Amino acid sequence: MFRILTVKRRFALAVAGVAALSLTACMGERMQTPPFYQDMARVDGQVDAATAAQMISQYRVNNGLSPVSPDSQLTLIAQSQAAAMASAGSVQASLKPDQQLSARMTSIGEPKTAAAENVSAGYRTFAEAFSGWRESPKHNQVLLTKDATRLGIATAYSPSAKHKVFWSLVMAAPKPVQ
Repeated sequence: MFRILTVKRRFALAVAGVAALSLTACMGERMQTPPFYQDMARVDGQVDAATAAQMISQYRVNNGLSPVSPDSQLTLIAQSQAAAMASAGSVQASLKPDQQLSARMTSIGEPKTAAAENVSAGYRTFAEAFSGWRESPKHNQVLLTKDATRLGIATAYSPSAKHKVFWSLVMAAPKPVQ
């Protein structure tokens, strides 16, 4: 009988061990931070454009507008804006002539494409930025730009700046047919 209990006990411990490992594996998957909650206050922080497009698209569709998709050229000019603001430590850098949206749209060969931009600072995650933009009438107007079908989004981090994380979101109409 002693030997049987020992075998049963070993079996129970083995089952418990497998269950614990399974639970740990499941928790590990659950513990991964979703892209919209990832902290951008770091040098290698990079907003997930696909997730941003998905969230913004759903918001737009809920408001009777078309969805948007990520655009690599718009992301490049958004990155230029975010980097300029981070380098200056201020969103005021977005007002410089070379950082005006029209100049950056021209730089990618789209001088006549309708586009709008949100710039902001201080939001650490995309979820925070998105919520802040929806609550601000002018930023919300950009999110709900009627003719937008594409977006570019970027962040830049400045450890010495007051607001740390700088954001640029560019919303644009379709590329012109050439």
